[in-house]
Amino acid sequence: MQIENLVLLMVEAVFYFVFMAAILHMRHRIGIGVFVATLGVMHFLETYLAAVFYIQLPFGVISPGSSVLFSGKLMLILLLYVKEDAAVVRAPIYGLLAGNFLTVGLSQFLRHHETIGAVPGRLADLAFVDEMGWLMLWGTVLLYIDSIAIILLYERLGRRLRGNMAARFLLSGVAVLTFDQIGFYTALHLINGVSLKVFWGGWIAKMLAAVLFAVMISTYLRFSRLSPAEASARPIADIFNDLTFRERYEDLLDRSGRDALTGVLDRSRLETEAERVLTAARTAGRPVALLMVDADDFKEVNDRFGHLAGDTALRQIADCLAKTVREQDLLFRFGGEEFLILCDNLSPEAAFARAEVLRQTVADALRRPDGLPITVSIGVAAGPADGKALADLIAVADARLYRAKKGGRNRVVAADEILPSAL
Repeated sequence: MQIENLVLLMVEAVFYFVFMAAILHMRHRIGIGVFVATLGVMHFLETYLAAVFYIQLPFGVISPGSSVLFSGKLMLILLLYVKEDAAVVRAPIYGLLAGNFLTVGLSQFLRHHETIGAVPGRLADLAFVDEMGWLMLWGTVLLYIDSIAIILLYERLGRRLRGNMAARFLLSGVAVLTFDQIGFYTALHLINGVSLKVFWGGWIAKMLAAVLFAVMISTYLRFSRLSPAEASARPIADIFNDLTFRERYEDLLDRSGRDALTGVLDRSRLETEAERVLTAARTAGRPVALLMVDADDFKEVNDRFGHLAGDTALRQIADCLAKTVREQDLLFRFGGEEFLILCDNLSPEAAFARAEVLRQTVADALRRPDGLPITVSIGVAAGPADGKALADLIAVADARLYRAKKGGRNRVVAADEILPSAL
């Protein structure tokens, strides 16, 4: 029976997500209010189930209201933020807060009525309404905190996991749902005396729900072809104002400073990014390296095979370099067929070895239309020995690149060292 409960719980999660995602997907046709209202309607059921409805699973006792419905709501709010903006996200949260305050307030008046038994065998249970009102209010306060936290965490993770949507949703969900489980269990324990086994079973279930919802959301985003809606221009005077469009703005800023042909950072970003890295390295006393990379015989490729072939070669070189550098390294197109790679916390010896890896990778992986290998020459400057300012490092790297070219190309020159071609 426990396994059947687990399977049924997963089916419920999938059904819930598919239904809600379909409404969100059609928001431009039916209006975002349908999605927001559906979230609000579900809040009572979530709280009711979390308070009184429990099932036994192989790893503990859990409530579908908390493990499936609330976990799904929080992950859907993050999805709503990704598809829209924080101005839209605040609507269901503030709506729930207002509705639950109203519930608690009205229950104080309703308890003073003198009721009659108009329905045989049934009487109004105002104590239950009052209890549910306070639980829903507490749950919505947690939801407000959770929503801000999960959006901020999602954005912070984007700095390192921008290309891994599933991991960002998963890690954000795991962290915030853990906090939520502690907060909501505390209320359940104080109001209803719920035992500790419910906490551990519910926590494990929420972690599994985070995995399932992260997979479903990333799959939906991968195959969704809807363009983002135009953002609201209304001013927002609360915490969500700081969240609205932040990631979209950063993404736009990132794309606006990229080379149109190769997709790597362009020269306009060099001064600001390089100054940031060099200042941080000087402050921390870390070494820094600058690699100047130049495609060998590039003019011959353009002359013999045309500029389209030359553009293709540049894109291939940029892709190869981007895949080979470290995650924290910055790759710029400096001009023409030249690229700069700025490497923080890389010693002169490590910089020389890294440049050789880059040179060899390009030579092994890329070919011209006539089948000959595409090669690069690299000049390496190491700070602070070769200079502390960007201009000084560029001048040294350029001089060493010139030596590599004069020495026969397909070479790395760093200080007095020259690595000859493997050809």
